[in-house]
Amino acid sequence: MAGALVLLSIVLITIYFRESSNGGLHGVQSTGATVLRPFEVGAERIARPFRDGYGWFAGLVHAKSENSRLRAEVDKYSQLATQNANAARENADLKRQLHYAGSKVFPGDFNYVATEIISRPPSEFDQQVMVAAGSSRGIRSEDPVVTADGLVGKVSQVAHDTAQVTLLTDPKVKVSALDLATRATGILGAGQGRGTLILDRVSKSQVVNPGDLIVTQGWRLGNLRSVYPGGIPIGVVSGASQNDLELYWQVQLHPRVDFGSLQNVLVLVPKNRH
Repeated sequence: MAGALVLLSIVLITIYFRESSNGGLHGVQSTGATVLRPFEVGAERIARPFRDGYGWFAGLVHAKSENSRLRAEVDKYSQLATQNANAARENADLKRQLHYAGSKVFPGDFNYVATEIISRPPSEFDQQVMVAAGSSRGIRSEDPVVTADGLVGKVSQVAHDTAQVTLLTDPKVKVSALDLATRATGILGAGQGRGTLILDRVSKSQVVNPGDLIVTQGWRLGNLRSVYPGGIPIGVVSGASQNDLELYWQVQLHPRVDFGSLQNVLVLVPKNRH
């Protein structure tokens, strides 16, 4: 049966190609095409919405994929931009500290260790920060800590590669200080408000004026010496008060150091340390 169908197909194809365009088989083909044309048109009309829907869905999936890719790239470059901006700020801050360390006003009896702040106070009641340098760099407890702006505080605990710095705003820190303009002296400590400083024990016979710069006094008595070298800026006088019953002025200061934005500090290490 299959052989007969094949033979019949060969015969029909041969006749089709040999006869003229007006032949019987060409007429049958034309009639069949005419008959099937409505079905083709109908099928096209039925398929078109599905084809258009598929194209829309495929385009939507591609657009979402492209949007996700572009969003990921934007996030990546945004992170890189933030990192570069932070690195630039840290680099500028560190350069400023090192420029101060090389200036004439830097304490001559001290070397320095430049280091970054790696942790900040967990609450407003804690006034300590951690730095990324410790005993392996020659740092010891009680070493003063400064920036180019002024006095930050002192080292209170030391580990091999880190150290805790107690800020000047901690009530336990006391510093002998003087008015650079009038030479009035007193003891500086933390004020009542957060980040405020008070110069206390200033005799009423001494003069302190608003805007005066207060610096570390620095003293030496035989083999004993002040923890803090003299001449390091602390703050600017913002006001003073007293009453008839008190023996001393109470001088309010605005700190030179912005304790909330510390990034890099210099730990001062005595050159003649034994």
